[in-house]
Amino acid sequence: MIDNSAQEREHAPPRSWRSALDDLRHDIPASLVVFLVAIPLSLGIALASGAPIVAGLIAAIAGGLVAGALGGAPLQVSGPAAGLTVIVAGTIEEFGWAAACAITVLAGVLQILLGLSRIARAALALSPAIVHGMLAGIGVTIVLSQLPLVFGGTAQTSPIGNLLRLPSLVLDPHGAATLTGLVALAVVLGWGKLPATVRKVPGPLAAILAATALSLVAGLDVSRVDVPGNVLDLGFVPEFPDGGWVDFGVAVVTIALVTSVATLLSAVAVDKMHAGPRANLNRELVGQGAANVLSGAFGGLPVAGVIVRSSTNVQSGARTRMSAILHGVWILLFVAVLAGALRSIPLAALAALLVHVGAKLVNPAQIRELRRHGDLPVYLVTLVGVVALDLLTGVLIGFAVAALTMLHRLLWARIHTECDGGQWRVVVEGALSALSIPRLTAVLGTVPRGAAVTLELVVDYLDHAAFDTLSDWQRSHEEAGGHVVVDEIGHPWFARGKAGEPTVHKARAQRIAPRWFAPWSEWQRAHQGEPVSVPEQRGPRESSMRRGMVEFERRTSQLVRPILGRLADTQDPETLFITCGDARIVPNLITSSGPGDLFTVRNIGNLVPDHAEGADASVGAAVEYAVGVLGVREIVVCGHSSCGAMTALLGGAPVDAPGLRSWLTHGEPSLARSRTHPPIRVAGELPGSAADQLALHNILQQLDRLREYPAVAAAHRRGELDLVGMYFDVGAARVHLYDPGSGAFTSAAAAGSEPGHRMVTG
Repeated sequence: MIDNSAQEREHAPPRSWRSALDDLRHDIPASLVVFLVAIPLSLGIALASGAPIVAGLIAAIAGGLVAGALGGAPLQVSGPAAGLTVIVAGTIEEFGWAAACAITVLAGVLQILLGLSRIARAALALSPAIVHGMLAGIGVTIVLSQLPLVFGGTAQTSPIGNLLRLPSLVLDPHGAATLTGLVALAVVLGWGKLPATVRKVPGPLAAILAATALSLVAGLDVSRVDVPGNVLDLGFVPEFPDGGWVDFGVAVVTIALVTSVATLLSAVAVDKMHAGPRANLNRELVGQGAANVLSGAFGGLPVAGVIVRSSTNVQSGARTRMSAILHGVWILLFVAVLAGALRSIPLAALAALLVHVGAKLVNPAQIRELRRHGDLPVYLVTLVGVVALDLLTGVLIGFAVAALTMLHRLLWARIHTECDGGQWRVVVEGALSALSIPRLTAVLGTVPRGAAVTLELVVDYLDHAAFDTLSDWQRSHEEAGGHVVVDEIGHPWFARGKAGEPTVHKARAQRIAPRWFAPWSEWQRAHQGEPVSVPEQRGPRESSMRRGMVEFERRTSQLVRPILGRLADTQDPETLFITCGDARIVPNLITSSGPGDLFTVRNIGNLVPDHAEGADASVGAAVEYAVGVLGVREIVVCGHSSCGAMTALLGGAPVDAPGLRSWLTHGEPSLARSRTHPPIRVAGELPGSAADQLALHNILQQLDRLREYPAVAAAHRRGELDLVGMYFDVGAARVHLYDPGSGAFTSAAAAGSEPGHRMVTG
């Protein structure tokens, strides 16, 4: 048999060519679908903008060929955008079409400069409420401007005028035009409910074809698209106005900014639809700017990235930028060969298509999301401003409301009082600034003179004015015979101010451990105004536990109640955790576990007595219950550094502690083991003290003891139970697990990075 594989490999195209050809198999069909969607939308947007109909096609060609080739978002499709119709229509009305094209060219130049300056991501800082409100306002304006055309009338100059005139048009429709418009609207609305095989034809194209066919077959006398005889006659030259340069400059900046923001938001949204390369936003601005320069120079509309066509491109299987480029090629061929067919399209059908496009800009899902985040007022104000006034004014009003809302959230505190049995509590939450002083003084004024008050500050910022207000009130209240305790949760803003060293910026605030995490000795002494760095200065011992319980009831209980409610009648812990009674060891803290996770046994030195001796049955009972009844999956023996039990084993227990001496006899095998076995390393180093070295041997000795328990041995043989050695370095706050392979203790992080590695002793 002859092996032709070498010859085939020699003549086979390189992998890059094969990959490119494979991409084209997906890009070409996707480009055709986008082309079919773009044609009717481009015509309709030109109609709504008051521009020549062919201007929409020129913009679509420029967006496909130029922005598609030069842009930084490979799967984004650019062209005339419905969101720009209001701006473009106003620009044409003020300056004329030729000057509007010059504005488009200059806006493109400004976009190129913005892209080269690498500030594209700054547009992402815009509030979504403003952007969606602007688009919704544009959508409502489009709907109000195109509905009169659907019913055979003419549009007024303002959206409000169109709205007021609409009832009379609906009650007195204009026959043929209304019929074609309603047919197109019905088709585009119902297209999504048809079978998938039918929906391969884009809905907008189907709507225009249906309305056009009806008008031709029925011989309806309706206004149709006006296309010049020679569409490819590109003798058009943009013109600058004779005056009004300030307004001209404002129009250039407005179109540049709006097209840029629309493009960047669309690019970010498209990135979320596919797993391919992410968009280069600065390059995308440069590509869009170049497309606008070309489009304006040849008499086209402004170009922007369009989410409708882009999402169609992704959903149709596009893989590279060739799909966007080819869609521009198909539009160019269509204009060159079939432009005459455009003259058959009824204007009412295009208007109906735009009504549908405009209505989709008001997205109910986005409204619900904004309402959930509390940004609905900004959205509504922007929408109403765009519709009732104009786009720029509406957006500026939206900015103002968004800024006030943000200021309110950042610098407005929630303040209220609570009274229980004559004990008053004033609770302040949020950022306490001068803006909240009127509310703060009003609430403080409701506290009776001479009352005992706890001032609870749960604030992430306290400015100078608010500090002075609180400090003055505290002084005057105490001078009147009252008593004020300041309870700060988190950063001690007020205490710092009292000490004469206030923190003046949020970034300088030190990170404070939450109370459920920090020792009583830290947060309670801070609560009492005592220095936390001197261990000898302790508050009354009787108050620590009680204050801790009050803190639990007030702040933690409601957080853990759902978990504890599920565990009220049953427990299913995964781990039996045997550790020392040392107060510095907090099992749930060092294992990041919670209620129901650990079945914990604590004693002096984390010792496990010999099950056969019968000298101490409590540990054995816990082991048997955990393994035999609860069915734990692992037993952890956790020792630690600086262990007093290990020190006592080395030097002898105090003579006046007979109970301790008796208990430590269970640790004598560990002492013998440390003298006969090699030293054990922790993270590659030998411990610095003999007591810490003994603690390591003690862990392994207790694991050996556990294997002698019948219940443990049986479960371990069945593979149902793991035995784990753990060492906690108190000073370094590091957890180490025993690795039987190396005979040493390895950091928990290193152990977790080894796939399939189980840190068990047998």
